[in-house]
Amino acid sequence: MKTLIVDDERLARIELRRLLQEFPKIEIVGEAANADEALQLIEELEPELLFLDIQMPGRNGFELLSALKGSAPDVIFTTAFDEYAIKAFEYNALDYLLKPIDTERLKEAISRIEENFPAGDGQPKAEINRTEKILGQDDQVFVKDGDRCWFVKLSKVRLFESMGNYVRLYFDDQKPLVLKSLNSLEERLDQQAFFRANRKHIINLAWVDKIEPWFSGGLLVTLQGGDKIEISRRQTIRFKELTSL
Repeated sequence: MKTLIVDDERLARIELRRLLQEFPKIEIVGEAANADEALQLIEELEPELLFLDIQMPGRNGFELLSALKGSAPDVIFTTAFDEYAIKAFEYNALDYLLKPIDTERLKEAISRIEENFPAGDGQPKAEINRTEKILGQDDQVFVKDGDRCWFVKLSKVRLFESMGNYVRLYFDDQKPLVLKSLNSLEERLDQQAFFRANRKHIINLAWVDKIEPWFSGGLLVTLQGGDKIEISRRQTIRFKELTSL
């Protein structure tokens, strides 16, 4: 995988290059100290992967991605600041590594990249628009709630619950809150996999365990794990259309 390192700190580039020597599939084709240099190298070298710092003189990492024309390389953000994690999610970053970079976290990030590249042709499975991609079961998202962080695959999230201006995610035994409205989240999710059951809930259809008739022509859905969610009468019609042969 042709890889470009973008970081304004020379020592940070040297350290990352050293760490990446352990991964033979990563071919470092160049380095850039700012967004302008990176844009020129991306056009010339056509890298498949960026290790991208966020805070840099001039344009930051997000502005660099917004300035790219055509399909963008896959991106792993490398930064000393955790407050950009939610915005990184909006750019569909493969991962978000905090400096100093932990070797085990880097291994996880590289394995995630390898999942995105089939063996043999060295090309990504699909080119994506980084600002408009619809998120499905196989996508992973960064979730931060207070001091705790997760990088979770959406197939593990069984339920999204509106809590005012926040959304609570239910996965494993975790229930973190993210600053996002349920409506805006619904626009990003694959509607064949994630269903808006009512005003407050989106359910992962893969987690539906039991369906029962409910009051006023609605349905009561029980998810694996025991969560019970009412599907409104209005949404019941669409639910039956979506899940029937």
